[in-house]
Amino acid sequence: MPPAKRLFTKKDLAPIRKKLEEERQQLQRQQSELEQGSLATPQSEMSGEVAFDEEYADAGTATFEREKDLSLSNNLRDLMDQIDRALRRMDDGTYGRCVRCGNPIEKARLAALPYAELCIKDKQAEERSR
Repeated sequence: MPPAKRLFTKKDLAPIRKKLEEERQQLQRQQSELEQGSLATPQSEMSGEVAFDEEYADAGTATFEREKDLSLSNNLRDLMDQIDRALRRMDDGTYGRCVRCGNPIEKARLAALPYAELCIKDKQAEERSR
């Protein structure tokens, strides 16, 4: 089977690429801020394992904040990975095609989520299987 025709020209992709690259830079800044903040502090300091003068509630709050920041960090990393994959699809000519079925992804979906990998039908099927 011959390779599918590109859905977007380089001219079409330029503003989308710019938007994705800007979003990735913003996510990278947020990631750096998290790493410089609570994620840079050793867990033992935050949980009260070393500082015995902390109240238990303070130690619990610090642990909760660290867990929240770790979750945010993981989400940021996941979004950056999705953006990186979208940029690679732009480079290899498969951007805008569902990675599962190969059909075009709806333009409205790409406008809302320019890093979307799945068409709505396949995304719904994925959500139902969870």
